[in-house]
Amino acid sequence: MKKALKVAAVLATAASFMLTGCSDPGAGSGTQNNGPATWPAANSDLKGTKLTIWAAQNSNKVPDSVVAGFEKLTGADVNVVTIPDPYEQGIQTKVATGDKPDLAFWQPTGSQLTALNATTNLQSLDGAPWIDSTKPALKDITGILDKTRYAALITTPAVEGVYYNKEVFEKAGITTAPKDWDSFIKLGRDLKAKGVTPFYEMGKDRWATQWWVHVQLADAAKDGLWDRVNTNKEKFTDPTIQGAINTYSGLIKEGLFNDDIKTATFEDQADALLAGKAAMAVQVNSFFTQLQSKTDTATLNKKIGFFPIAPSGNIGTFIPDQSNALVAFKTGDAKREAASRQLLSYWLGDGYADFVAKQSTISLQDGVKTPATVPDALLAVSDSLDSAVGSMQTKAIANPDLYIFLADMIQGTKTPEEVAKATQDQFAQLAKAQGAAGF
Repeated sequence: MKKALKVAAVLATAASFMLTGCSDPGAGSGTQNNGPATWPAANSDLKGTKLTIWAAQNSNKVPDSVVAGFEKLTGADVNVVTIPDPYEQGIQTKVATGDKPDLAFWQPTGSQLTALNATTNLQSLDGAPWIDSTKPALKDITGILDKTRYAALITTPAVEGVYYNKEVFEKAGITTAPKDWDSFIKLGRDLKAKGVTPFYEMGKDRWATQWWVHVQLADAAKDGLWDRVNTNKEKFTDPTIQGAINTYSGLIKEGLFNDDIKTATFEDQADALLAGKAAMAVQVNSFFTQLQSKTDTATLNKKIGFFPIAPSGNIGTFIPDQSNALVAFKTGDAKREAASRQLLSYWLGDGYADFVAKQSTISLQDGVKTPATVPDALLAVSDSLDSAVGSMQTKAIANPDLYIFLADMIQGTKTPEEVAKATQDQFAQLAKAQGAAGF
């Protein structure tokens, strides 16, 4: 779920995209290897066929029920391989050297599909049999680049917002969630005055640091911030984004976060919120998956709540992450490529009801009911999608390493101003490599 790119790898990818994108026979045409894509029946015999799925640490258990069912049905051998964090960077490095899986979990935004050089490296999923079964509001919400579908959405797109410990709130006499940014921060200060750690951040693992900046930008994003950034009419160093970075830094210096912020990990964050050692964490859906791995639904409903937050109100920031979708690679092996499409057809077809039940997750299809076991907080996340606005990853043409620079700030090696400048410099490089106007 780590949302950043290494400059060298991405510049190489962007250059390759520009050189090869126009000549790819599959681009925008729904074809594979110069012919129309076929979607094998989910139960077609695949004995002797081996498939590999790349997954991140927080998504490597997601396919378990699907893989078991697909192997039993088809005779295929499916191997899920965990790619170490930072996941996106590791994938891009491998693909750049010609090392490709059959399928991989991948963030289905335009910037990340571009970073993976979709027209050259990925199969088109146009015409997939599950598309018409997807709820209309979600069918085309993500996974599409230049009018071609490259990613299959398997779970509800992630929303950045605040997970909180209900018992900590209750003990502190808090009966309602904050309604805007100012009341959110006031709550944090009130909790600190009562001896409670208001917010928990995972500074060592780094990738979630950017959520604190993103949620502050929700109103600006709604007002066209990323369109202006994409055309170089506004910069990360200008008051809006710089101000959000400054605010985040100020809250850390104020002591509103965990004392071990520099060394804390993703797992530490989940443990702390469950145990009530901290009241709140700004996070995305994969954080809740981590919570689910540690306890049952009844406990989660008792302890964990969720609310979206933005300067003007309870507005979520929409960001599909790598745990929400899969892509199928062009490997040059037509049989395996067809088998990859078959696995996706099974996953979002015959295997989908079992998948959402085993994952206790919200169904994307009207014909498949959301299980009664889905925790309340995850339902609240899904409900917030209706009014959510796009994050940097969703709306920007490139995805700079903001989270790394913010983590550097937490470690004391960058100032807030240096964070903004480093992010802007990298974004401009990436945008220029893509041939974006104004750079």
